[in-house]
Amino acid sequence: MTFTIESTSTVTADDVAAIKKLTAAATAYDDMAPLSEHVLIHLHHGGDSADEHVIMRAADGTVVGYLHLDQTDVVAGPVVEVVVHPDFRRQGLGRRLVETAVERAHNPKLRLWAHGELASAYQLASNMGFTKTRELWQMRRSLLAPLPKFELANGVTLRTFEPGVDEDAWLGLNSEVFAEHPEQGRMTREDLDVRMSEGWFEPRGFFLAAKETDGGEKLVGFHWTKIHGGLRKGAHDHPEIGEIYVLGIAPSERGTQLGRALTFAGLDYLRREGLSAAMLYVDAENESARHLYESLGFAHWDSDVMFTRS
Repeated sequence: MTFTIESTSTVTADDVAAIKKLTAAATAYDDMAPLSEHVLIHLHHGGDSADEHVIMRAADGTVVGYLHLDQTDVVAGPVVEVVVHPDFRRQGLGRRLVETAVERAHNPKLRLWAHGELASAYQLASNMGFTKTRELWQMRRSLLAPLPKFELANGVTLRTFEPGVDEDAWLGLNSEVFAEHPEQGRMTREDLDVRMSEGWFEPRGFFLAAKETDGGEKLVGFHWTKIHGGLRKGAHDHPEIGEIYVLGIAPSERGTQLGRALTFAGLDYLRREGLSAAMLYVDAENESARHLYESLGFAHWDSDVMFTRS
């Protein structure tokens, strides 16, 4: 069978729909979404000048493979995410897509994300000279099990995010909390606005912890939850699940149990929304965070793996 490959910096509405259909088929087959939220948001909003979309089509025009090439990080290197339709695997199509990315990348230090520990991803990475350099754990917890009551320290109040009011204060705290994080710490106002425009955004599930100071309110922590899947925010092929999307505590408040209180406040909200389970992502090397979440009832479910080609 003949396949063609094209590369473009922008994608048409028809191609976005075809790529989403391809992604849904792969998700149902692998029980794991093949593309990150970052890529899906870029697809939804048309991408930016640093995006490159590599599309593979069968002879009848059907999209059977897709690769996203992000070259914004000139220091760490370009990032690739790739998906091939389950009906067209084991024909070398994934390798052809990654070879195209290698040819088009401005930096030879290419990074490849594999979502879920699939044997095929490890084999592709090994065959093309990539080595494992990062592991991101997905952890899950039942919301049907009891949730402890949470208490806030004296002087700390809890409220929900108010669009049009809290953006700058939240971005400031987020940058402070995640100064060393390769993705979250670089979030801009534009990034935040894009996420707030997504159908899943719900301010009622975005909790802020604050203290009153002589200069006014100061944010000291937050728990941004997310609900995805199901039919609540549009049709999806997997059941609804809640997510600890981002949890952050100001350095001055670490050791005060504020993280536990915010975690359970968010989980309580997700359970009241009728969800039976919650998930989160954490770097495998972050032992303190993993141990915290394990103490809160979360267990390792699966892993996303980054491979690097030098």
